[in-house]
Amino acid sequence: MKKTVLIAMTGISMFFAGCTGGQKGASGKNIADMAPTDFKYEVDEFADLQILRYYVPGFKNLSLQQKELVYYLSMAALEGRDILFDQNNKYNLAIRRTLEAIYTNYKGDKNTEDYKAFEVYLKRVWFSSGIHHHYSQDKFLPQFSQQFFVDQVKALPVELVPVKEGQTVDEFITMITPVMFDPAVMAKKITQSGQDLIVASANNYYGEGVTQKDVVDFYNAMKDTTDLTPISYGLNSRLVKENGKLVEKVWKVGGLYSPAIERVVSWLEKAEKVAENDKQRDVITKLVSYYKSGDLKEFDAYAVAWVTDLGSQVDFVNGFTEVYGDPLGIKASWESVVNFKNEEATKRAEIISNNAQWFEDRSPIDKKFRKEEVKGVSAKVITVAQLGGDCYPATPIGINLPNADWIRRDHGSKSVTIENIMEAYDAAGAHTGFNDEFIWSDVEISSIKKYGFITDVLHTDLHECLGHGSGKLLPGVDPNALGEHSSTIEETRADLFGLYFIADSKLLELGIIPDAEAYKAEYYRFMMNGLMTQLVRIEPGKEVEESHMRNRQLIAKWVFEKGQAEKVVELKERDGKTFVVINDYTKLRDLFGQLLSEIQRIKSEGDFAAAKKIVEDYAVKVDPKLHAEVLERYKGLNMKPYKGFVNPVMGTVLNDRGEIADVVITYTEGYAEQMMRYAREYSSLPTYND
Repeated sequence: MKKTVLIAMTGISMFFAGCTGGQKGASGKNIADMAPTDFKYEVDEFADLQILRYYVPGFKNLSLQQKELVYYLSMAALEGRDILFDQNNKYNLAIRRTLEAIYTNYKGDKNTEDYKAFEVYLKRVWFSSGIHHHYSQDKFLPQFSQQFFVDQVKALPVELVPVKEGQTVDEFITMITPVMFDPAVMAKKITQSGQDLIVASANNYYGEGVTQKDVVDFYNAMKDTTDLTPISYGLNSRLVKENGKLVEKVWKVGGLYSPAIERVVSWLEKAEKVAENDKQRDVITKLVSYYKSGDLKEFDAYAVAWVTDLGSQVDFVNGFTEVYGDPLGIKASWESVVNFKNEEATKRAEIISNNAQWFEDRSPIDKKFRKEEVKGVSAKVITVAQLGGDCYPATPIGINLPNADWIRRDHGSKSVTIENIMEAYDAAGAHTGFNDEFIWSDVEISSIKKYGFITDVLHTDLHECLGHGSGKLLPGVDPNALGEHSSTIEETRADLFGLYFIADSKLLELGIIPDAEAYKAEYYRFMMNGLMTQLVRIEPGKEVEESHMRNRQLIAKWVFEKGQAEKVVELKERDGKTFVVINDYTKLRDLFGQLLSEIQRIKSEGDFAAAKKIVEDYAVKVDPKLHAEVLERYKGLNMKPYKGFVNPVMGTVLNDRGEIADVVITYTEGYAEQMMRYAREYSSLPTYND
């Protein structure tokens, strides 16, 4: 539950690299690390999505051993692709493979409206790893006719239709068409409010007939409240009913998803042999052992080894990690990120992490919720070389792991800011007209242009490095006490920590912010986004569901309401358009601190009732009039509200003895081309994984 997802609303740069050394370009980045001037970031656009590519600066400077390591880890990152599709919905693989078969074998006119809509739908399925929107969680419906789909399925060679055993093509069509075309069937991948959250969610973490009460009772019965180092119960399994009894089907070698996990393990074992050092080798060894056993104690051993490996330049995340996909925050989606450290830009992050205790001691929260000793907080700026699973095609810009509170307490955490992804967002977001449309005056525009690079990335640093690692649970508090509100409260806590301290003079003293007024750029952007502009991601009539969006709206609406008497923040109209106006930045910071104090109390005490109330009061509801206005104004801009990426293509160069002599990266593969290649090369699971 420790990701930072790019707001991606403005055309303002999202990047500030390093504090010292090197000639800098306009974005603050070392010119030597810039992508070539002819590098093409934009790849494709469709629906509400823009597809980009990212450059991997510095890869050529790695040693051959490091390149080989990155290559093997990257192959492991791609092998888990089918797992995420199946986790998102039990019919996703059947739908994807049917669509891909039609795409490959289509013989008709590709200029018809039905076929054009078919291509868009397939691209959306690829992007979202299934039939539900990657962000809103709503099922998106085909814009081609059901008859077109039926005709194309029947036109396929029968062996290409992914029927269940004993099923005819007609029976397959009868089964799959309501899942695709009926808006009432499996309508939301994740439901966060109202009814039974498990029954109402269309993900595949729980079997038929399993209810929310079943899940809560099942895992509560396992927990030992006296255990100071509890495992993450249920993290790597599907919970199903067999003969009326609840049973976990564990994701491991020899268990559920074994064909894909075996291939992941085979690449990890190759990586193990070229590890940079013994510490890194131990990390990979422990991860492989965990994949083979499925034992969550082994997962914790891997996580401890990973968080304490600080000497390796190459690093990675691989496995069942984040719990956003489960409305109860128990089951983890499969993901992978392969990266290496940007040594120069990491200097900024290290300055922050080295002062973690200073920030903790001055956090505006009750002293009993502060950590007496902040352990093992490490931070770095990384260059991503490959994305996989739940980090692809959409990816975070920052990560803080491990998630287990006791590991963070006893061993610390790793925080990363993903620099080359920020660069790609920045390049794609230029010249959109967003600032003129939504920002109140030239004063705010000037501030954002001057300090937007710095404050945005610093807020990410503070959020990841210090925010998630700050505070503590009181003894005996269940780490999952906040249930379905855990992710929203945690992201709120980390964002507030970053917002509060980005305005602190300590950053000026440390030399990582150029001006005492710079923080105002981030304050304005955050409030504008939380109160207004992120609404472009919500369909008319819908509520806010996604945890990061709920977090931002919760903060913005709470401080807006609490500051109304003194008009700290206002919504003003001009020429029939609504704008955010901040009148008192100092008082706004104080309000951020007050809210942080309450959010930390909720987290530390495991106060579910308070979490539920503050989320329902501030994070969920949408003003329909303001929403309609924002959507209308956004239409005129040359922007897509969501962005994602194709990966660079890695290849090996062999010498006369068949050994790897080099690893090279190319950047020419298109979106559909990459997705179809992945379907051929990294599609190891059966269509139905019951």
